[in-house]
Amino acid sequence: MSYKIQLEKFEGPLDLLLYLIKKNDIDICDIPIAQITDQYMEYIGMMKMLDLDIIGDFLVMAATLMQIKSRMLLPPDPLAAEEHFDPRDELVQRLQEYQQFKRVAEELKAKETSRQNLFTRIIDEEQLDQIKEESREVFFEATLFDLINALNAALKNVPAQKTYDIKAEEYTVEGKIHAIFHLLLERGRLTLLELFGKASGRSEMVVTFVAILELIRQKEIVAIQRRQFEDIEIMRNIVHEVPVE
Repeated sequence: MSYKIQLEKFEGPLDLLLYLIKKNDIDICDIPIAQITDQYMEYIGMMKMLDLDIIGDFLVMAATLMQIKSRMLLPPDPLAAEEHFDPRDELVQRLQEYQQFKRVAEELKAKETSRQNLFTRIIDEEQLDQIKEESREVFFEATLFDLINALNAALKNVPAQKTYDIKAEEYTVEGKIHAIFHLLLERGRLTLLELFGKASGRSEMVVTFVAILELIRQKEIVAIQRRQFEDIEIMRNIVHEVPVE
């Protein structure tokens, strides 16, 4: 795929680990390293396929996980000190510290958002009413990992392509961006399941996904969930479109 997404803001390797821990309802102090490593590598595979520019940061953590996994498979050294050393300890400490840092950052972001909701400039009343209506809804903004998880689930449900299907259709990210944006102008909201369901195969699904990432990067749309790990919807970023006078 020639189109490469340059993500200005993204979640890093520790965010992915925390996402997997929460998704699997795991105790952060007792991480099943083999299970988490396998799932982590699955996300790495998806990032490689999508040619995301952030892949290098995740490969370093992948090597760390593989090292911890191999150390845990080794039998304990009988000549070592009696005190038990868990190879996961350093990683757990990093995750706990990062989790605390994220909590503080989210609190500061919430305060900033609250201040931004104080409109000091004159804006269109109809658009302001629409913003207020949207703000009454409770939803979570989907992360990059939620989006990748949705794509991965959709790809797994794609039936194997029949050998006699020789007609190849070409899809472009630019074309999909145009199509998605115009669908949103007509409909307001779309689910990822709906968009992937319209795709004729894996290739169109991947191009659709990259188009969604690009629209998010451009702040033209937002991806939301009613509850974390549930179906994802995309909608126009109304706040971004409000004209400033």
